[in-house]
Amino acid sequence: MIVMKFGGTSVGNVEAFQQVSHVVIRAVEQQAETERPGVIVVTSAMSGVTNLLIEAAQRAAQGDQNYYDEVQDSLLLKHQVVAGRLIEEGQERAALSRILDERLHQFARLCSSINVLGELTDRGLDVVSGLGERMSAPLLAAVLRAAGVKAEFVDAGDLIVTDEVFGGAAPIMHATEKRCREKLLPMLEEGIVPVITGFVGETESGIPSTLGRGGSDFSAAIIGACVDADEIQIWTDVNGVLTADPRIVPDARSLNELSYEEVAELAYYGAKVLHPKTATPAVEKKIPLRVLNTFEPDYPGTRIVEQAQSLSSGTVKAISGIRAMNMITVAGRGMMGVPGIAARTFGAVARVDANVLMISQSSSEQSICFVVPADAAAMVVGELQAEFEKELARHYIDNISGHPDVVVIAVVGAGMRGTPGLAAGIFSALGEARINVIAISQGSSEANVSLVVEEKQITKALQAIHRKFELHKPTHERVKG
Repeated sequence: MIVMKFGGTSVGNVEAFQQVSHVVIRAVEQQAETERPGVIVVTSAMSGVTNLLIEAAQRAAQGDQNYYDEVQDSLLLKHQVVAGRLIEEGQERAALSRILDERLHQFARLCSSINVLGELTDRGLDVVSGLGERMSAPLLAAVLRAAGVKAEFVDAGDLIVTDEVFGGAAPIMHATEKRCREKLLPMLEEGIVPVITGFVGETESGIPSTLGRGGSDFSAAIIGACVDADEIQIWTDVNGVLTADPRIVPDARSLNELSYEEVAELAYYGAKVLHPKTATPAVEKKIPLRVLNTFEPDYPGTRIVEQAQSLSSGTVKAISGIRAMNMITVAGRGMMGVPGIAARTFGAVARVDANVLMISQSSSEQSICFVVPADAAAMVVGELQAEFEKELARHYIDNISGHPDVVVIAVVGAGMRGTPGLAAGIFSALGEARINVIAISQGSSEANVSLVVEEKQITKALQAIHRKFELHKPTHERVKG
């Protein structure tokens, strides 16, 4: 039994939908020969649709009624073009048209209400932004039926029960598992392919929620864990997880295998292939994931497992960078030996809801550096200055400042901590490229060394590290670790 999640580019246009139907047909045929047959499909919205929905809702709150009327017409045409090309049967097309009309009328009513109120709440945005999946899933189910697959649309609101943190809800797994098994297992036994909306869920009281942007990956992992799938497949437009961003490092290559820990580190530090939360349900059930290319389905992609097989420990697997960061420094000779400084620092950061991506503290306890998104830096500095007002006045703390326009680079690979020569290799690569390292952090992770450089140097830095560790070659062909 497998779960197949298709991203927005995989359902981006007529040709993409047609390709997905070929991939699913092949999977159904292959699964029929296994001991535990069954295929579950999870789909994102068509590419660009979620952004349109969100922008329309935001502009409605600002008083712009014309824009959401235009978006409604555009979305109807976008979905009807696919239906018109790939679904011939009249009754099927008519049934689908009714669903699309219902969704778009709901969108118009919501935007009208937002326009009247002049306010867009997180709860309201969840309802609007989830409509893309609620259009693409019934469309894909109908396309699959037209191609001969016994497929049926299922709204994830009937499956995934979440808390009430709108905009980034977490699943309530025991309730979700009960619903998934009751709804999906009988369908699989009858040979039906459920086509499920990604990204969305509902609270226990039935209020629509979303799992956060990119959450369709998370949806697939949740559902896969609940039905004890043999594999969760993430179908996208690249050949698996790459050693680096190919737009920056042209000779980046696809990796055969990664551990859950390695892929989580890459996702956290900017790799776009997987949603950062995706691996969590799979880790708990020890279900392997595989990242595959919809448009090159014969390529083996990247398998993600509990413990990746490696020819040597401490091998660098991949590098990733996250832009638009700011490094905050709290420094002063009076900090040394004073208890509670770190707790108060990060308490202040928490009060403004800023996400800390990396922490580095000097051994002398005279400074703490940490990295936050650039758009949160001013709030963080302001809150820290208020928190340490007395210490600043007494010069126990000399400086609280931000260093803008930096990037965090993560060098990822299992078992790197304590590997002789690895840090030296990173620094020599950057030194040879004449790149200054502003801060470095390894911490307790076995799979990540993080460092901060100027954002303008990200291209040179990633290329230098990639070249130094010969990441363009398979592991067994490398000279260097």
